[in-house]
Amino acid sequence: MVEYAGGQIKSIRKGFQGAVTRSKIGHVRIHDLRHTAAVTMLSSGVPLEKVSQVLGHSNTAITFSTYGRYLPEHMADAVDILDVLNPKVGR
Repeated sequence: MVEYAGGQIKSIRKGFQGAVTRSKIGHVRIHDLRHTAAVTMLSSGVPLEKVSQVLGHSNTAITFSTYGRYLPEHMADAVDILDVLNPKVGR
C-alpha cells in the first residue's frame, strides 16, 4: 500500500506521470524504476537471491536471466583472459 498525506493512494500512475511531466526528463515508465533498482542492487553487490525476493520473482532463474549481466562477476573471466593476452605497456 502506498500512502500520501495520511491517505491511501489508489493509483500511483497518475502521480508518477505528473512527476515525469514536471521534471521534463522525457519518457520514463514505472517499470524503469524497477529495472534501475534491480541493476543498482546487483551492481552494488546485493546477492541475486535477495534482489529476486525484492522484485517478487518466483525463482532466481528469472532474475538471473533478466539481470545477470549486471552482476559484477559476470564475464569477469572473459575480461581477465584479455588482460593476460594483452599485457599493459610499461608493466
